[in-house]
Amino acid sequence: MSNLGLIISLLIIGAGLLWLLIRSLQGKEVERRIIFLFIGLAVSVPLLFNITFSEKATPIVKALYDKIDNLPEGSNILLSFDYGPTMAPEVQPMSDVLIRHVLAKNHHLFLMGLWATGQSLGAEAVDRIIKGDFPEKIDGIDFVNIGYKAGNQGVLNVIVTDFRKLYATDVGGRDLDSLPIFNGIKSLKDMDLLISVGGGFPGVKEWVQFAGDPGNVPTGGGSAAVSAPLLYPYYPRQMLGLMGGIKGAAEYESEFKRHYERFKDMPEPGVKMMGPQTLAHLVIMAFIVIGNLSYFFGKKGKQS
Repeated sequence: MSNLGLIISLLIIGAGLLWLLIRSLQGKEVERRIIFLFIGLAVSVPLLFNITFSEKATPIVKALYDKIDNLPEGSNILLSFDYGPTMAPEVQPMSDVLIRHVLAKNHHLFLMGLWATGQSLGAEAVDRIIKGDFPEKIDGIDFVNIGYKAGNQGVLNVIVTDFRKLYATDVGGRDLDSLPIFNGIKSLKDMDLLISVGGGFPGVKEWVQFAGDPGNVPTGGGSAAVSAPLLYPYYPRQMLGLMGGIKGAAEYESEFKRHYERFKDMPEPGVKMMGPQTLAHLVIMAFIVIGNLSYFFGKKGKQS
């Protein structure tokens, strides 16, 4: 169905672009709504026919994947939900696949958030992913959600030395000292990996500057595409890896499914969203080419 849909999509869009090219070369005006129609087709058709493209992890994404995959079983990994519902469609696929990967490797997972919405998003992830895919994992032993505290990077300045100065309990009201997962855990320095998923302030940059660097703890992240360029300078010395935008999420999902047969049927929202994005980008590139061709040929015709 996917291959048939791709062929049909390319035929429809290709025929339309050819018509657009001929009309442009003839010097006829192309209405703005025609452009909108093409973009609408490029986005909607891949969704209707479930068109996806294979993804290969780039080095910056593969570095984060390899770090989680190569840590010894039982390592401590903290995942911070630093985003809200409006950003979730782009970055939630990152946190979803990270949770699956961490627990599939039998690491200890610590959930929190520097955004107020992070606490509820973490709780939702527990109900949807952990209880659904890992019913054998026990809250307080294999994973824990310590929730949100106000203070932005100020929170990191505190917990990089001592969790209990800010967090006395988890989101369920249980004393941290009563949870087996917190045995031997005093601060962020006791973590083997810090991961922030977000795209605003506070986010990945603050985790690098106020936790990873001061605590000398490996730090990675996932970020909305609009924020990713600001984070690339930290790679690879201060930030070991990054998923940038939905493309990064799709790469990580593909890499994870390639190595874990158990999750071959898991949802791939990142990969699924790359179909419309790829075709839309191709159409936009075609518009640029058509616009330039019509300009130069039109200019040449006037000179002759």
